[in-house]
Amino acid sequence: MTGTAPPRPNRAMVLAAGLGTRMRPLTDSVPKPLVDIAGRALIDRVLDRLAAFGIAEAVVNAHHLADRLQRHLAGRGDPPLRICCEAELLGVGGGVVNALRHLAPGRQRAPFFVANADALWLDGPTPALDRLADAWDDRRMDGLLLVMSAPRAAGMEGMGDFLLDPLGRLAWRAENQVAPYVYAGVQLVHRRLFAGAPS
Repeated sequence: MTGTAPPRPNRAMVLAAGLGTRMRPLTDSVPKPLVDIAGRALIDRVLDRLAAFGIAEAVVNAHHLADRLQRHLAGRGDPPLRICCEAELLGVGGGVVNALRHLAPGRQRAPFFVANADALWLDGPTPALDRLADAWDDRRMDGLLLVMSAPRAAGMEGMGDFLLDPLGRLAWRAENQVAPYVYAGVQLVHRRLFAGAPS
C-alpha cells in the first residue's frame, strides 16, 4: 500500500483527567470537563464535534472526580465511549500511551485525534476536524496540531506558543519570544509518535 493515503481517522482520545487547578474553587466539586458553557458541558461540546466528524469510538481518560464524569458520560451514545480511569495522573503523553491499544489497535494505519476536554472552538465553512484530516500527510507527519492566531484567541494570555515556517512546520517559541500562534487543544497523531514512550 505504499504511496496510498491512510484511511481517515475513526478514533479519538479526549483528555479529561486533569485537576482543573486554574479554575479552582469551581473545580473542587466539578471536574473541569463538566463545567457548563452556555448550557452544555465542555466535554459534550468536544464529543459532539467528534460525533459529527464520524468517529467510531472515543476514549476518555478520567482521574479527578472520575465518578461524576463517568455518570455524566453514561448518558451519551454518540460517539461510543470507552473510559480509562487513571489511579494516578499519567499526564498527556502517559494518558495516550495508556489508551493506545484502543486508539490504534493492531496494525491500524489511520491517525487518531487527541483533544483536550476543555477545547472550545468555532468552525468555519469546513469544520476544523475535517481540515486536520484533509491536511494529514502520512509520509511527512507524526502529528498535526490545530493552531490559531494568538490575537484572535478569546481569553488568551501570554506570549503565544508557536512560530510557523513557510512549509507549515511549527517551532516552539524561544523564551521571551512572542509567537503568533497558539495551540487550540486538538491534534491528529499517529501511533508511531509514541513508539518507545514511557507509560
